[in-house]
Amino acid sequence: MCRVYINADPISYESRTRSLRIHGVITTVRLENLFWDVLQEIAGRENLTTSQFAVKLYDELIALRGEAPTNFASFLRVCCLRYLSMRDAKQTEGEAAGAVALRVLKAG
Repeated sequence: MCRVYINADPISYESRTRSLRIHGVITTVRLENLFWDVLQEIAGRENLTTSQFAVKLYDELIALRGEAPTNFASFLRVCCLRYLSMRDAKQTEGEAAGAVALRVLKAG
């Protein structure tokens, strides 16, 4: 089982720092490359750049909570994990629905 994890490409867990401009203030965020990739995927689905998406998350969090997270990088990691969990859950639901439909077709 551990081979699934230990065989990961080392580039995926190397950290990379990016600068984001949030309302005129430059903020640096350091994340592992895999998280930057996931953020890029999410941003692409929203027709935004990764930076635009991060700023949108920041703004929506301020609107909801009234304050910025103390660790924005951790917040972004959690967003990535939540996205992947929801994506996987939808895939699982779709596969289950497909299996049920196939059984119905075979029975009919």
